[in-house]
Amino acid sequence: MTLHPNLDPDLRAELAADDAPPYDLDTADLGQIRRDRASVCLPPGEGITVKDVDADGLRLRVYRPADAGDEPLPCLYWIHGGGMVFGLPEMDDARVSRWIDALGCAVVSVDYRLAPEHPFPIPLDDCYRGLVWTADNAASLGVNAGRLAIGGNSAGGGLAAGCALMARDRGGPALRLQMLLCPMLDDRDDTPSTEQFADSMWSRTNNRWAWRAYLGDLTETPVYAAPARATDLSGLPPAYVDVGELEIFRDEDARYALRLAAAGVPVEFHLWPGAVHGFAGAFWHTPIGRRSTAEQIEALRRGFVGGGI
Repeated sequence: MTLHPNLDPDLRAELAADDAPPYDLDTADLGQIRRDRASVCLPPGEGITVKDVDADGLRLRVYRPADAGDEPLPCLYWIHGGGMVFGLPEMDDARVSRWIDALGCAVVSVDYRLAPEHPFPIPLDDCYRGLVWTADNAASLGVNAGRLAIGGNSAGGGLAAGCALMARDRGGPALRLQMLLCPMLDDRDDTPSTEQFADSMWSRTNNRWAWRAYLGDLTETPVYAAPARATDLSGLPPAYVDVGELEIFRDEDARYALRLAAAGVPVEFHLWPGAVHGFAGAFWHTPIGRRSTAEQIEALRRGFVGGGI
């Protein structure tokens, strides 16, 4: 991967020191990628309790502050990334711990099935089913169903946006916020940034492969699968959308944020200068990573309280 001249200097130092070779999903061993990702998960932060619950056959990973009392907590329903084809909730144990530590909230993370073995609509149906189960079982989870947000990173951001559309169209659950971090929203691969950053952290080749794996044999793409195709974005919950300047999702995410605003949805959009895909999770300890984490925390704080963002 060539380092872009606009790259943030702190991210440049991190990437220059990273000797992990890039992978190409066209030729890579997907099973090995999944095992590699599972082997490097960082543990939850101190003071965080974690338990896995069975939501009618779907694993949900529930995080709470260890010192939480009996009062129901605001809750973020979280969807991990991985291009729809790899990843697991444990991958974000450390990341969600930072939000919990700052806000005293709960997080429920869904272990959805992955493509290509399980193409659309299975991953999205798993995510939506887990969201409904969380709202319906809020009391036993110790969360406040009236203070429920949804969020996701990369492919998880696209799935979160799809769930938000489904929740609107199916009459619930009610969501206070959709936090979409560098979301994977559009299968059409037709923006300037997909060409400009084709060889970036999440490459154009990998993105095309992942969309083919997710969509399977479909001849037309449903709007729930690729939310950027939705023509009606009205009535959705307030949105926080962010993306790096130097990644293929830049333009589709910016367009989605503007279209949300045009539809009357309160929206906050951050284009992080000099940032690559997934920087806020992989390089959270850098100055720009800390800034982005702080903005996410503030967006969640306002979302849980209500009144937009």
